Amino acid sequence: MNSPQVIRPWPTISSTVLADYRIFRIRSDLKTNPRTGGQHDLFAIECVNWVNVVPITTDGYLVMVEQFRHGSNTVELEIPGGMMDPHESDPVAGGLRELREETGYEGTQARLIGSIFPNPAIQTNTCHTLLVEGCELRHPVEFDATEDIALRLVPVAEIPGLIRTGRIRHALVVVALTHYLLHSRVSP
Repeated sequence: MNSPQVIRPWPTISSTVLADYRIFRIRSDLKTNPRTGGQHDLFAIECVNWVNVVPITTDGYLVMVEQFRHGSNTVELEIPGGMMDPHESDPVAGGLRELREETGYEGTQARLIGSIFPNPAIQTNTCHTLLVEGCELRHPVEFDATEDIALRLVPVAEIPGLIRTGRIRHALVVVALTHYLLHSRVSP
């Protein structure tokens, strides 16, 4: 049975940045619980928005990247993507830049097919999923100093199996590929 209670936003009394680590900041917010009136010190990780790209080649392959991930200390099979630059407000432009830099590929059709909150309990950002079709290799790669990436072309039909067997384990990549699989089922 559904509760008749209406959930409301918690008003912020004050906000203080506790630490700045270049790619994210830690913030402390003093907020009021609208139900109880009690004040609580809550924490948030401020991150820029992210974009993941599902690039499909003209002959039906998914352009993927394999790279070492320092958090998990593992080599992961992923799709191109990353942080949007601070001056970027358009996820399509950010995604096309990431695709070109990490893979050298460009496409003829690009559109946003989904957006999610990676962890709304503690993070402030949004992760967008961009579908780029008609992709072809047109440029040399432009890796960041902390990137070491290998290009992998994977038949689109293999995506569900790669997720099911745990070959693709990055949660945000799984979400992006789920957006793609749902999109491709309802669109001609």
